[in-house]
Amino acid sequence: MEVLTILIPVSLILGLLGLGAFIWTLRKGMYDDPDGDSQRILTDEYDDKPKPVDKNR
Repeated sequence: MEVLTILIPVSLILGLLGLGAFIWTLRKGMYDDPDGDSQRILTDEYDDKPKPVDKNR
């Protein structure tokens, strides 16, 4: 039971560090992509078709 006195604060500190990193990335705008999805759907670069096999290899 004495190990809980170490594990609980460590887990709380790690959780707060993770939350702080997530909030920091939100404030830096790392998840913002206003034009990306609208432009990506119009191009043929990203499709579900497999690439042709190069027979010269």
